Amino acid sequence: MIFKTHNSLQTRQLGEKLGSVLPAGSILALVGESGAGKTCLAQGIIKGLGVLDTYITSPSYTLINEYYGRYPVFHFDLYRLSGLPEVEELGVEEYFFGQGIAIIEWADKVRELLPPHYMEIKLDKIEETVRRIELIPRGENYRNLVNQISHVDLAT
Repeated sequence: MIFKTHNSLQTRQLGEKLGSVLPAGSILALVGESGAGKTCLAQGIIKGLGVLDTYITSPSYTLINEYYGRYPVFHFDLYRLSGLPEVEELGVEEYFFGQGIAIIEWADKVRELLPPHYMEIKLDKIEETVRRIELIPRGENYRNLVNQISHVDLAT
């Protein structure tokens, strides 16, 4: 499923819609170049999960931010890590098998550690404010999620 957003508001709205339908234990693997909108989308997802009273930032320096809404939310930013050994030292796999939601920016750095079922989200910067966002379900549950948001209407 491919979405095209024309501004950061639409990117956050798409994330919010996705967050509103996520079940406990979901894993979202965000992939894209710097400036592609990963953090903006994550902000929407986290809001859609019921986290309303916190300013959501990229955890670039802390590596993991935790939020609490309908479920615990673990927001990873692995940009600063150089490779798989550093990621493994963080113990990220522990976050993949609970009732919380794992949102992983720069997920291509942990692809080998991801379980068989997760949602891959590829973000591409088309123009200064235009983004191409592809949801790639890895598993039946994630295909059902994509179907639930396939007709989302984004404000302009």
